[in-house]
Amino acid sequence: MSAISSVNRWEVPKETGGFGQVPSINSDGCRFARFPYAGGQSSDTDQRLREESSTTPSFLTDQPPEEVSEEVFDRFERVVEIRAALLAILELVRSMGPPNSTVLWFNVNKEREARVTLDTAFRQIEALRDRLYKENLALRDEVDRVSMFEEIVGTSQALQAVLSRVVKVAPTDSSVLILGETGTGKELIARAVHKRSQRSSHAFVSVNCAAIPHDLIASELFGHEKGAFTGAVKRRLGRFELAEGGTIFLDEIGDLPAVTQIALLRVLQEHEFGRVGGNRSIPSDVRVIAATNRDLEAAIAAGSFRSDLFYRLNVFPIEMPPLRERREDIPILAEYFIDRHATKAGKNIRGVNKKSMDLLQSYLWPGNIRELQNVIERSLIVCETENFSVDESWLSPQLPAKSSNSALDFAERLAAQETDMIEAALRESGGQVSGPSGAATKLGLPRSTVESKIRSLKIEKNRFKT
Repeated sequence: MSAISSVNRWEVPKETGGFGQVPSINSDGCRFARFPYAGGQSSDTDQRLREESSTTPSFLTDQPPEEVSEEVFDRFERVVEIRAALLAILELVRSMGPPNSTVLWFNVNKEREARVTLDTAFRQIEALRDRLYKENLALRDEVDRVSMFEEIVGTSQALQAVLSRVVKVAPTDSSVLILGETGTGKELIARAVHKRSQRSSHAFVSVNCAAIPHDLIASELFGHEKGAFTGAVKRRLGRFELAEGGTIFLDEIGDLPAVTQIALLRVLQEHEFGRVGGNRSIPSDVRVIAATNRDLEAAIAAGSFRSDLFYRLNVFPIEMPPLRERREDIPILAEYFIDRHATKAGKNIRGVNKKSMDLLQSYLWPGNIRELQNVIERSLIVCETENFSVDESWLSPQLPAKSSNSALDFAERLAAQETDMIEAALRESGGQVSGPSGAATKLGLPRSTVESKIRSLKIEKNRFKT
């Protein structure tokens, strides 16, 4: 047998590494295997080799010649080696590439889905970051704000009436207006309303409208966009956004500027607002509780407070009684504050001097509970015994307990002073109220306020006309 007979014509040569392909008979009778290409299409390898190598067609037939030269046999071996290399390359392409165009489309589609999922995840992270920022600011606001007392203390009938109203209004979403003198605990009542409401799991955000400059109050309440004004280097969330889903407490609402009153009215009516420098409306789900120690009806008459905003806020009014109307609560409050501040000061107080207690109960407390707390804390600092006492000089001697007619006497003195001032202004202006040289301008008051005072004080302005 010739050398060519030693070549295995029925299987893939051993140089291919054995790809495990099952041989098949081609259309021309040659038993060489078909190998799939990428894309799932098969190709007749023998046919390709036959077309590409015109010098070796005789060696790809089923019956090679009996006698061949050494040079021809070398060519045949090279063809076999090339075929084996091609088979190896085809197998590598098939193992690494997608089997068909469907897989390619599937991979592209998967990539698109992954991008959409990634974008969604980034948006969710951004939303969670904003929410965390809001909750963090609200939490810091509550931690930093030290209340005048931590619990509602007292058993007086006046206080129980207030708590009864708190229980009734807390479960609703109605706006609440808390009225009362400074230091009576208006914020404490606002917190009590929030804690007993369905919004208690969300933030309680407190804003003192009188403590913020008029040109910054809108930004503080509603936030601002980057570049809205000088110094606005980034977007800032307002207090209404921080209180989303919860309660916002607007203390000293009577000091709110006229422009901001309009924006607040929009929140109460439309339940939406816009950031300073922004051009879109932001929905708001916030309960508003306001408080003031001013006479808002008088402010409306003076033109400094909007009547429509007052009616929106005054859905459910709660009036806080001054401490002088809760005298029976003074011993309980004193004991509460002594225990609280003695622990901080490291003092051991076993009792209260009777004379000091009588002094506390007889004093009018114009600063109400806040003033009582300050006096007790000051007394504990200087106290050197286990028996608590108060220095009588710390309680203003000009404010002793007076008769029930004292308020009336004060009102009469105030009316007399107002009459003198208005009459003096009318005299200088020749009985004219409005205008650049009128009495209203000289007094620095709105014309409507001066006209109202002239009527209420029964001043005859015509007698001053020249």
